[in-house]
Amino acid sequence: MENTNVKVEPKRYVGSKESWALALAGLGQGMMYSTMSSYISDFYISIMGLPLVFVLLLMLLARVWDAINDPMMGIIVDRAKPRKAGKMKPFILWFALPIAVATFFMFYAPEGFNSTQNMIYAGFIYVAWGMLYTAADVPFWALPNVMTPDPEERGGIISFAKTVNGIGSAVPIAIFTILSWIYTSSDLAEQKKLYMVMALVSAVVGTALYLLSYVYPKERVLIPPKPKKDPNEPGTLKRLFTCKPLMLVVLCGVLSSGRYMMQAAAIHVARYALYIGPALDTLEGEALATAISGSRGTVSLLFQVCSAIGMFGSMLAMPFLYKKFNYKQIVIVSCIGGFIASIATTVLGACSIFTPFSWLVYLTIPFIIIQCIPLGALNVTMFAMIGDSLDYLEWKTGFRDNALGAACQSFVNKLGNAFATTFIVIMYIIVNIDPAQSVANNVTISVLDMTNIQRFGMFALVSIVPGLSLILCAIPIFWYDLVGDKKELITKELEFKRAEQGIVVQG
Repeated sequence: MENTNVKVEPKRYVGSKESWALALAGLGQGMMYSTMSSYISDFYISIMGLPLVFVLLLMLLARVWDAINDPMMGIIVDRAKPRKAGKMKPFILWFALPIAVATFFMFYAPEGFNSTQNMIYAGFIYVAWGMLYTAADVPFWALPNVMTPDPEERGGIISFAKTVNGIGSAVPIAIFTILSWIYTSSDLAEQKKLYMVMALVSAVVGTALYLLSYVYPKERVLIPPKPKKDPNEPGTLKRLFTCKPLMLVVLCGVLSSGRYMMQAAAIHVARYALYIGPALDTLEGEALATAISGSRGTVSLLFQVCSAIGMFGSMLAMPFLYKKFNYKQIVIVSCIGGFIASIATTVLGACSIFTPFSWLVYLTIPFIIIQCIPLGALNVTMFAMIGDSLDYLEWKTGFRDNALGAACQSFVNKLGNAFATTFIVIMYIIVNIDPAQSVANNVTISVLDMTNIQRFGMFALVSIVPGLSLILCAIPIFWYDLVGDKKELITKELEFKRAEQGIVVQG
């Protein structure tokens, strides 16, 4: 008699070599992206001495262009004819080297340029970098959607790749910390060398790893070209904008922009809010400069290590949590926990700045770690939720726009980092810090030149501001319903629909 209670394990399509290649490529991509997102605002403001209003407008206007550029790239990739290597992978090959070159020149300050020339140069390179990055990023993160048709396997691949990608984002921070102990002078020329070396290492190593995604991963879900479009059929963008689950995830991503502050603002907090080191009243001259430079690297490293523990810890836990909880539960609970922790971080940070007990800053460490747990949870889970939203879109309309879906995530990430940089610049203006005058004198200012109010304002960038963003981003997810029986039904019915439509899934 046949045993009908035996559980049949779903077929696995992706081998360990492919999974590791995609993850290591994500590490390389994370290195280059983190170099830009974590340090470009400090480089523009404190090293190049660009006007604060210019930096603010550059970040916002460049992201407005990305609002057009990212979906455009998604449409281009989805409509591209598959080549021998696939539909996604050729774009990675074509744009990897140009991204590396642009990453280096983004942190190169030309000699002899006046303020206007510096602004033109910075604006051109920054926008060019964003366009080049989009051209490779959209197809790269669309790869998991075509490597396997199984949503559970896809979730595991994304979780692993995003975790290693997050590790890659921490590498430039380690490089910056080491270089801070080498280039200790406050002389502007030395600080420029620090950034150039960091950018060069990240670009070379990052690109070498990134190209692994062209070599090993295989595109298996081959979607045949659609017949000529019916005039009454909704367009690509209309399909996307009317996909309620996807729009809820995108809104969540936009509202969670403050989470990027933990990395983007760390160097600003290290430069202008906190000091960790020997008593300054016993130091002078070169010893004083060395202590301040060392503190800058130490404080930045402290925040980044706490961020890494919280973020990577939650990323590593995701595959296990997915077995017990759905995506909706994980996002909501982690964001509420992060918000509560941010309140404790803010209170303890204020006490360390406004009272003689500066050691209280160390008590913020466990709360910063908890505050950063949603960073990992959102990084992985939102991407998996986009994959499920694309399943829903395909189930409902018969269309699956893989690259355009990935473009939504790319847009949210870049918009989030732009908003984070915008918050930083606005805080500079609010607390009346303008490094441009010091840059004109070929030196950089430090935490010693700040008032307590200015210091707390900068500290708020990594405490209460991210916390408020986390609680806001949880709100749209209450209406997200691709969980439980509904998700299981969509997965099963899609399997039959794909067979009827001639969608091939290679082994």
